[in-house]
Amino acid sequence: MSGGVDSSVAALLLKEQGHEVVGVTMKLWGGDSDTGCCSVSDVDDARRVAQQLDIDHLVFNFGDDFDAHVVDPYVQAHAAGVTPNPCIECNRSVKFARLAERAELLGFDAVATGHHAAIGRLDDGSLTLERGHDEKKDQSYVVHMLDQAQLARTMFPVGGMDKVDVRARAADIDLRTADKPDSQDVCFITSTGGRTAFLGDRIPFRRGSVVDMSGATLGEVEAVEMVTVGQRKGLGLPGGGPKRYVVDVDVTNQVVTVGDDADLICETLDVVAPTWVAERVSGQVRVQCSAHGATRLAHISIDGEQIRVAWHEPQRRIAPGQSVVFYDEADRRVLGGGICV
Repeated sequence: MSGGVDSSVAALLLKEQGHEVVGVTMKLWGGDSDTGCCSVSDVDDARRVAQQLDIDHLVFNFGDDFDAHVVDPYVQAHAAGVTPNPCIECNRSVKFARLAERAELLGFDAVATGHHAAIGRLDDGSLTLERGHDEKKDQSYVVHMLDQAQLARTMFPVGGMDKVDVRARAADIDLRTADKPDSQDVCFITSTGGRTAFLGDRIPFRRGSVVDMSGATLGEVEAVEMVTVGQRKGLGLPGGGPKRYVVDVDVTNQVVTVGDDADLICETLDVVAPTWVAERVSGQVRVQCSAHGATRLAHISIDGEQIRVAWHEPQRRIAPGQSVVFYDEADRRVLGGGICV
């Protein structure tokens, strides 16, 4: 229970179905937090909802795991010029790993969350991971790493509901989270300081040259570690000229290369560290490269632990470090995913 409306209603539905439900809130980030799901007020909201539902509420401190598997890699990625996705890494290493491990040790049958995703079963008995019913709130992208063993011990009670109906159920019994806005920010990045303040306290920023595709110098950025592929603003370039986008970030040599929109277009994409919901898949799939982005048709081929994505139609380049998720051709079922390089 993160203190949001989705996990609140998930607990409500499970109790109505007759399950023995215990609300759990994870204490992850120990520093300043005024966004995301780690603030003191969020923990208090979860506790009060549990009281209203008449279920026990526990708080598990996974701060060390969060630092080791989410925060530290986030900082290291930026230092290397890579754009990480910390919320996915939190799901991978903490919510569906560390929490699931604790739940099993305590004798629970499953971990249920408020994610808008769904779990199905094929005729052969294997489990599927599918998009949530509400297309605008679908979160299958951020839980794409779940495998068969994890899916067998996971439940997504609100995955078959529209978000408006989730809020309506919460309002029916006057849950304090019924009208609470959705959290869409990284919990350890404050709204006041942002990424710059957070990273500036942890890694040295270095100035970088901004060059065009021919190598001609156009200007400088104050922190090459803060630049990402596809970025257009904040590059210190004079206005009034053609739109320029970051095409490449070379942290080692402190060089940012910019080009026009056409220079961002590519025909292939390489993906590493793949995970699969069931069996490995190759051939034609649909590919999604951001949490709520559109999927595009592509052909994927596997070479060891690397996947080559060949787009049916050339697409804009994806920032290294971002998650790339594969769906079936019907665009409903998650097949697997990996990290863009």
